[in-house]
Parts: sequence; structure tokens; C-alpha cells
Amino acid sequence: MTSTIEYTALAGDGEPVVLVHGIGHRREAWGEVPQLLNARGHDVYVVDLPGHGASPVPAKRAGYSMGSHAEQFERLFGELGIERPHVVGNSLGGAMVLEMAHRGIVRSATALSPAGFFPVLHLPNVAANLLFMKGGSHLPEALHRKLNGFEWFRKLAFRSLYTHPEKVSVEDAVGDTLNLRRAKGFWPHFFGATFLRTTKHVIVPTTIGWGDTDRLLLPSEAKVARERLPEATHVSLPDCGHCPQIDHPELVVDLVVATMERAADATAV
Repeated sequence: MTSTIEYTALAGDGEPVVLVHGIGHRREAWGEVPQLLNARGHDVYVVDLPGHGASPVPAKRAGYSMGSHAEQFERLFGELGIERPHVVGNSLGGAMVLEMAHRGIVRSATALSPAGFFPVLHLPNVAANLLFMKGGSHLPEALHRKLNGFEWFRKLAFRSLYTHPEKVSVEDAVGDTLNLRRAKGFWPHFFGATFLRTTKHVIVPTTIGWGDTDRLLLPSEAKVARERLPEATHVSLPDCGHCPQIDHPELVVDLVVATMERAADATAV
């Protein structure tokens, strides 16, 4: 069975890096990060998760579980001819790269505000924010284009994702919203995330970075991540929300590169 994950590739001479977005998002959600990593010489692959962006829903024998996604990514790696790439994931994508790090099918993993560490008491906050964005995405496209032209509206609409929503262009804001409306993978992951608990230990160099102003997966959940995965490196990301790759892309790239360097040091020993 072949992979149906769609991607954009930026060719470089360095080690390959795969970027994995979160629920309801798309590959464009990484902003400047792919170009910045590529400028440092890396091969960069930016994917659309199954049922998101340009990727179709999973084939019948696949599914939406973390294990299934890890297997789908492993097939993608084989098709691309890249062995154990470095992976970076945000939110739901963060939980996925931690699963890959547990399986040892990647060289290193960087997880940004990963899902799977929220206590039950935080579920209403997660659900309310996601449903607010999902519901709002069904407004007419013309209205989205008009409203997103106002910076105050982008700050309101995307406050749960970014500390600096003003950094999101009108076109990206509209594109992200329409993608959220159409993403067939949203609901399976929305309901599945209710039971998602990330507890498996990682066996490759791994960094978990958490935005200190994250309003979706609250910064206090970083403490849970530290307790469950003490073998990982844990970092607080200043002035960053749930998607730090938009708030401060250079900071994210530095974090990813530092994780990759730790992996290289571990290999050299």
C-alpha cells in the first residue's frame, strides 16, 4: 500500500526534515519555517495530514490513530528514499512525531505544544476553541475575505493559535479558514483526541517546546509532558502561542537545529 500523503519538497544538501501540522491545519501553516530550514541547507518536506489540505482521507486499511499515522509516514519516508528523517510537529502533529520518536523510525523529533498531555479539566477549553474556529469557518467566503482584512478581526479569530495573529496575511487567514471548513480529517481527530494520552517514552533525541502564552493547549500541560517524558528536552518558548512557527519562526528553527545537533552528537558517540 502506497502513501497518499501530499507534500511540498524544498531540496537541500543537508539531512531531511519533515514538518507535520496540527488538526484542521495544512502545510502552509508552517509559514517561513520551511524556507529558513532550507536556507540552512536541509532537505525539507512539508506535508498535508490525511484528510487535510490536498491529502485525501486515509485508505480503508489505514486510519486516524497515532499508530496508523506513524505507519503512513514510514511508508512515505520509504517512497521518498529518506531513511529516518528528522521530524517536527505542532499540536496533533506534535503527538504524531512523538509516536515516531517512540518507534525509532526518525532520527530526532521536535514537538511544539503537542497534544496528548491535557487533563480532563482542560477538555472544555480545547473543545470550545476548536469548535469556535470550525463553526466560524462556515461563514461565506466573501465575508471571510472582508473581515480578515481587519487586523482586529484576525486577532480575535486566531487568538487561540497565535500570540501575534497580525503576522498572518489576509490570504493565509482565508486559506486556513477554508481548509478548516473542508478538512474531512477534522472530526475523526476531534473526537479521537478526547482519549489521546501521550505516555510512550521516546528513544531518539527529542525536544518538546511549549509556547508560554498558548491558549489552546495550556502552558501548564508542559509540566505533565516533563513528568511523562523526562528523557526529552523541555523548553518554554517566550512570546509564543499554540503555533510558535508563526509567532517566532527563527526561534523554532533554532530549536529544531539544536535537536538535530544532539542527534548528530549521539550518533558520533
